[in-house]
Amino acid sequence: MDIFFSYLIYFMLFSVSLAIILLSPRLKSPGAKLPPGRKGWPVIGETLEFGNPEKFLKHRMKKYSQEVFRTSLMGENMAVMCGASGNKFLFSNEDKLVSSWWPSMIKKILYSPSFFDNPSTGDLMKPSSVFHEFLKPEALKQYVGIMDMMARKHIDMHWNSNKEVKVYPLSKKYTFALSCRLFLNIEDPKSVAKISDGFDRIMAGFFSLPVDIPGTTFNHAIKARNNLHKEIREIIRKRKKELREKRDKELVIHDLLSHMLIMSYENSKVMSDIEITTRINSLLLASHETVSTAITFVFKYLAEFPDVYDAVFKETSRDCEVQGPNEFLNWNDIQKMKYSWNVARESMRLSSPSHGAFREAIADFTYAGFTIPKGWKVHWSVHSTHKNPKYFPDREKFDPSRFEGKGPPPYTFVSFGGGPHMCLGKEYARLEILVFIHNVVTRFKLEKANPKEKIIFIPGPTPANGLPIRLHPHQM
Repeated sequence: MDIFFSYLIYFMLFSVSLAIILLSPRLKSPGAKLPPGRKGWPVIGETLEFGNPEKFLKHRMKKYSQEVFRTSLMGENMAVMCGASGNKFLFSNEDKLVSSWWPSMIKKILYSPSFFDNPSTGDLMKPSSVFHEFLKPEALKQYVGIMDMMARKHIDMHWNSNKEVKVYPLSKKYTFALSCRLFLNIEDPKSVAKISDGFDRIMAGFFSLPVDIPGTTFNHAIKARNNLHKEIREIIRKRKKELREKRDKELVIHDLLSHMLIMSYENSKVMSDIEITTRINSLLLASHETVSTAITFVFKYLAEFPDVYDAVFKETSRDCEVQGPNEFLNWNDIQKMKYSWNVARESMRLSSPSHGAFREAIADFTYAGFTIPKGWKVHWSVHSTHKNPKYFPDREKFDPSRFEGKGPPPYTFVSFGGGPHMCLGKEYARLEILVFIHNVVTRFKLEKANPKEKIIFIPGPTPANGLPIRLHPHQM
């Protein structure tokens, strides 16, 4: 979840830079040796240059320091930690020297007004203990079959009858439908579409000027938030009623919402409906955008490298023991897809769905001989390591073998972050990606319809035309 909301910040940095912002006084640290760098323009700092994060990092690491440099983004003094050592330092000092940081714009869109700037509610974008229970590998084992069933239905409906598909919008459709099923136990296509439409409006609000007056995109996002909260609270009301009626019977829980309600009953610590709604909305967003981007780029590289595709096809056909239409993948099948997961990780190394994450210094600290004052924002980025030849020789080459054996050096592949705040949904994402790879690769050979399609950043990497792929069904 942490990774996803940082993904939003990248786009917001550009949007907010166009607004009229009155800056608070800059932090002064007499005598402190601050990291090298520059503040950039008044008000917006270096926000516009940050529009291309990879280029931004590469240029400033070369000019100022390979370890840490300072900049100013969105009116905030910011230290950018670089390299594996910088990643290790931040990940090891979560909640000691640094803590999560989110612009108020994100909270204003996601939170109900009663929660916004209310210290007693805590940080609702931090996963609760219920999320940890639901998303740990031991719990996720039971959902592999459901993922496989939904992937088959999706491909039957949207891929089988077409000679060509656009992978990016279809992967978003699949990942959101799966999230609705596993988090809310909602499968009806009309209900899923209604919820999805609300999230589309919210996403547009994240990428707009934060002006809350009627008619603006930001105002439409606030209204969509209110409607979504109302919709999910009604789902909660009905689910509570169902659970009360089944309290004395054997309960089989296959969705997060029911799990949250049951855990609340058992622990006598009942979360309010508004809190549950806010947490569910946050998780739906977090599980949706980044995973669909990861899936899209896996298929991009499979279409570009026939030898890689052949190896994945051989692995999925040989090791997955699904026989008939009523048999589904299981946990053991997924554990055998080691090469396929190497392919997915190499894809994320080259085209990471998220750029990194942001923190706030909660105490003065020193790193690499420089002082980071309390209150400064701190940033780590995948771009300081993922294509760094120090860690990945021949860095632009697509080579899944990098992840064989012990894999890359520690703290260099960080698409899922690290430390106490490592992406909680890492295992969920792995299962979702591998199940979808299996279902597509065992049915189709892939060919890019537009070999020269451009990749744009809004804010993560996105095929400009949605990645049109020609499908060549395997001859049975």
